[in-house]
Amino acid sequence: MKVKIFDESHEKDLEKSINAFLSSTSCDIIDIQFRTAVSIFGEEQIYCFSAMILYKE
Repeated sequence: MKVKIFDESHEKDLEKSINAFLSSTSCDIIDIQFRTAVSIFGEEQIYCFSAMILYKE
């Protein structure tokens, strides 16, 4: 079993990264977990969109 972790600041970038990974491999996906986090720096909100894929080659 292997793990691949993705971390992006925009959900569309995360989507593109995951789709690129999935199209470049013929692995068996076991699980995909998704998380969103937000923090505030001054008056700016910072988002973090992440996903972890568990898979077998």
